[in-house]
Amino acid sequence: MRILITGSNGFLGQKLVKRLSANAHVMLFCTSGSADRIPSTIPHQFEQANFDKPEELDRVVRSFAPTHIIHTAAISSVDVCEKEPERCQRVNIQVVKQLADLATEFDIHITFLSTDFVFDGLNGPYRETDDTGACNAYGQSKIDAEQILIDSGCKHAILRTILVYGTPNPGSSAKNLVVWAKEALRNKQNIRVVSDQWRMPTWVEDLAEACYLAASQNAQGIFHISGNEMMSILEIVQEVAKFWNLDRSLIEPISAKDIGQENNRPRKTGFHLDKAKSELGYLPTPFIESLKQINKELVSN
Repeated sequence: MRILITGSNGFLGQKLVKRLSANAHVMLFCTSGSADRIPSTIPHQFEQANFDKPEELDRVVRSFAPTHIIHTAAISSVDVCEKEPERCQRVNIQVVKQLADLATEFDIHITFLSTDFVFDGLNGPYRETDDTGACNAYGQSKIDAEQILIDSGCKHAILRTILVYGTPNPGSSAKNLVVWAKEALRNKQNIRVVSDQWRMPTWVEDLAEACYLAASQNAQGIFHISGNEMMSILEIVQEVAKFWNLDRSLIEPISAKDIGQENNRPRKTGFHLDKAKSELGYLPTPFIESLKQINKELVSN
């Protein structure tokens, strides 16, 4: 397998590189908009590329000649997608159209990362066959990109996921919910946390494994990938505080309306995971078990 990972410097991208490097039958090709952050100890080829320029994406795919592409690169910020619709259109939709065309031309399998935000949050948890309907531009861009892949006829697996968390990559300042809450509470900071949004958070290591499972099996269609525990955002943070024995009195429950998220974030998503379990062999890690692994990694780092 010759696997090209887009967004290889990102949170999921670097975890994927680490996961795939353990497979002797995989050749790794990586691309990102910034200089290579993958450790030199991991065998891989890298080329920096700006996907705003179609010719650069075309050059990367043609030069690496991958058998598989795992496309993680995207604008995932809801606010950025709302404020910069043209950029959102280019990066989240037009790039996927170009990848689909290249995949069709060269018989490449694409694993595409999507989101629970393709749903409006009124009827969660959701199955792959449920009707989509986004309540923000980010979710709509993913709906449009999914449809492009479906209509293209190229070989593809669409992996929708939810609220990804895990140990930050070395040198990264990016924070996910679990790490943010842990650090803030450890520093005795008061934090405000939404109590009326429900999710099934996804450990990034599980998501990386699901990407490998989909690519290695040349899976076709839509798959829901997440943890299997439904919790409010508040409950997630409370579990983090409990696990690390931090002061839960520092956590102030607030409503989505209090921070302007009443209408532009889905209230309750969550997934039915039967299809991913039966067809891919996907097995989500219990939330507490993932916290134990994160703690080990943080201690060792």
